[in-house]
Amino acid sequence: MADSLRDQLKKSGLVSKKKAKQIEQERRPKNKEQQKANQLAAQENKNKMQQDQAQKVARDKQLNVKKTDKAARKAIAAQIKQLIETNKVSTGGEQEFKFTDGKTIKRILVGSQQVNQLSKGVIVIAKQGDQYIVVPSLVADRIAERDTSRIIFRAEKAADIAQEDDPYADYKIPDDLMW
Repeated sequence: MADSLRDQLKKSGLVSKKKAKQIEQERRPKNKEQQKANQLAAQENKNKMQQDQAQKVARDKQLNVKKTDKAARKAIAAQIKQLIETNKVSTGGEQEFKFTDGKTIKRILVGSQQVNQLSKGVIVIAKQGDQYIVVPSLVADRIAERDTSRIIFRAEKAADIAQEDDPYADYKIPDDLMW
């Protein structure tokens, strides 16, 4: 087999045994420093990989939370749609009932009996897409549990208790007052 370069140089007499040992001793600390540097670099790479993995896990968790939230919102919207579609009260009358949706005044055609029911809070107006649908009050409560923004008009139950110093206490507001 071929000898190493150091052994060949010794045999040829170009390098003495003492000089070869000295070179070997000088080289060892460099190797140890390189090994330490390599170990530090490997440790840094390992730490970076662990940090990247932790960031990826956190990002995946956020995406999963977003997906589950989106699925839950979609399920709630489907439940509300089903509640409205199965429990809607048929309208179709000659009287307009006016109500507000946000800042705009909207109107729906209903019968005179439905106007009374709407004023007493027996039936409620809910929004499905861009349509306004009349539903019973109990169904509206179930819809409001899921999404309160879908209930557009609900009559307030007026307290019949008059205040003591109200100057208009003797004058009752008629039920059929239209605005």
